[in-house]
Amino acid sequence: MTEETNTGADVPPDHLAINPNSPFFDEEKLKRGVGIRFKGTVRTNVEEYSISEGWVRVQAGKTLDRKGNPLTVKLQGPVEAWYEDLGEDAPVAKI
Repeated sequence: MTEETNTGADVPPDHLAINPNSPFFDEEKLKRGVGIRFKGTVRTNVEEYSISEGWVRVQAGKTLDRKGNPLTVKLQGPVEAWYEDLGEDAPVAKI
């Protein structure tokens, strides 16, 4: 990943969630595949992220809340996101 940017059609949104009940859910963007790097490590278990606020939410084991949704933990740190369908040289959204 070479190009770094914060806006544009080929850059994921600042805040995105995989839960359909979230106001930050966007099925079209998720279908493209969004790669997440958190604290320098590529993560595949991110439920929600915010680049500008610097956090990700990940599932806390197999525990469920009272509504049957996975219980999540908010982790603070630098977040980078890119669309996986653009290949190796995809623009990266980060602060």
